[in-house]
Amino acid sequence: MNAVIRSTGLWTPDETISNDELVDCYNTYVARFNEAHAGEIENGTTEPKNPSSSAFIEKASGIKSRYTVNKSGCLDVDRMRPLLPRRSDDELCLMAEAGVAAAREALAVADRDPSEIDAVICAATTMERTYPCIAIEIQNELGIDGFAYDMSVACSSGTFGIISAVNMIATGQAKSVLLVTPEITTPQLNFRDRDSHFIFGDVAVAMLIEAEDVAGDGNGWSIIGTRMMTKFSNTIRSNLGYLNASHDPEPAFEERYFSQEGRRVFKEVCPMVAALILEELGKLDLGPENMKRLWLHQANINMNMMVARKVYGRDFTEEEAPVVLDEFANIAGAGSLVAFHRHHEGIAAGEKGVICSFGAGYSAGTVFVEKR
Repeated sequence: MNAVIRSTGLWTPDETISNDELVDCYNTYVARFNEAHAGEIENGTTEPKNPSSSAFIEKASGIKSRYTVNKSGCLDVDRMRPLLPRRSDDELCLMAEAGVAAAREALAVADRDPSEIDAVICAATTMERTYPCIAIEIQNELGIDGFAYDMSVACSSGTFGIISAVNMIATGQAKSVLLVTPEITTPQLNFRDRDSHFIFGDVAVAMLIEAEDVAGDGNGWSIIGTRMMTKFSNTIRSNLGYLNASHDPEPAFEERYFSQEGRRVFKEVCPMVAALILEELGKLDLGPENMKRLWLHQANINMNMMVARKVYGRDFTEEEAPVVLDEFANIAGAGSLVAFHRHHEGIAAGEKGVICSFGAGYSAGTVFVEKR
């Protein structure tokens, strides 16, 4: 049975942080650090920290702003990380709350009742807790029967989640699958690191994926091809986990944050992803000229431009490779799905595109779709 992306939904926090606000906080921290360590800097035992600028951030990434679950904590120079109240075990956790909001919108767009859903997948870069599954909490809150599970493949979590739903439908395990990708990623950031403090934002996106006989004639997007690939690399890494407390010595808190070798990631990932898309196009007897739109992972504007240029073999328009990272920043596994959510209009029946993710692992996923 073929699968269809029937609808999507989006949740964003109420607060945003502009580049100027982020830079003002970071530069205050830098001035304090350099003053406090002036002696060590002078004798060469400590490297001075360099200030940042909004122009540097936008040139390096294309990011102008980001949504955040807590603005005050991120911009408090004495804290520089989100400040979130601890919730009791009886309360809906933050990831589930965000995911439920996005899911309700996706269900409403498709005019679906939760009783019509067979399965829930929560696919995200990191989970708020190990267990019970966030997906099961979302399932319970929405009142969905069936089953639910969490999965994580870093920034390819969203596309790998779509493909998991497609495979469920193909094997008859489910007819209607709710994919939820809540990415609360600002807590992963080291806001004291000049090269990465601006990268992530917070969001949740949901997709309703159904068998074509359930979706109905002419509704949504037919999924015409998928591909997943992984290749081990240490260039993007997070060592945060419950084993940290068992290490001796226990790692410093900031050693557990996300880190990356940005230039190496750029050089290695861009050609890999472009080649993957082109290879799959060939298997589908399609060419770049058949791709009305590329909904790419929203990590970095320069990466997206290189991938799109390699795929199309020419300069391309913003409509052909839409960008949302200027508003959202890098939203990890949700990036390409949010790009699809925001920019899937204006495409006629029969026209095609690809939802593509890439990130840590390395991992990459492609979902080729055709407007019904």
